[in-house]
Amino acid sequence: MLLNVLRAEIGKGLRVQLAHPAGHLITLLISTMMYLGLQFVLGQGALRQDLLPHTLVAIGGYWFLQYAGLVMVADLIEEKRAGTFTQAQMTPAPPWLPMLGRLLTASIFGLAVAAVAALVPMMVAGITIPWRWAALLPAGLLWVNALAFTFLLAALALVSPVIGALQSLFTSLVLLLNGSFLPLALYPDWLAAAARVLPTTLGIEALTQTLFEGRTLSRLWTDGALPWLLAHTLALTAAAGLLFVRNHRRALESS
Repeated sequence: MLLNVLRAEIGKGLRVQLAHPAGHLITLLISTMMYLGLQFVLGQGALRQDLLPHTLVAIGGYWFLQYAGLVMVADLIEEKRAGTFTQAQMTPAPPWLPMLGRLLTASIFGLAVAAVAALVPMMVAGITIPWRWAALLPAGLLWVNALAFTFLLAALALVSPVIGALQSLFTSLVLLLNGSFLPLALYPDWLAAAARVLPTTLGIEALTQTLFEGRTLSRLWTDGALPWLLAHTLALTAAAGLLFVRNHRRALESS
């Protein structure tokens, strides 16, 4: 039964998103042009080959976070405005299961947008990003870290009337500080420390160190990149779960 509920929620989410393909195409176009335009300005009229690979990994993480959060939060806001949120909870399945289905739907579209929006600049600038099997673990933790923050935004959306402004504020901070414009190694120490508190930054740092510097997982662990990423992801997941339980109960009581 649980699998049927999860499958139905994912299927519903996919149908809703695929019903409006123009919106996704516009998002891809704007995202790609924004990135290339900013890199052209930062490169003083040129696309710098030494910066593009690192920043592409970082902005890929941002695009995934931004788009997954947009899909997840917009779906919840629409249900609350239409007054169908309570009806959607009338199921013997635990309340976190439909949310998991929505999170997986958001993940699918987030990954699709991030992949396409990264491939286009790669082809335009003629760059490649090397792949190493050791990057699988940092990439997986980066994915979980971004989804945990998306779930946190969804938990806030259950009760907050200003979730749109909060989401815009948080994701803008991520865009500015997670390495999407300049690699984290070029930041002042105090700014780099502040950036590592935000979602995706630690995952991007560990991932780029693996891809471009050839660091092994044992080296990442010894240097502290992997332990900090793991701790940040677990803390964010726990905070999102606790906030969801609290806000879900409040949302049902106020409906």
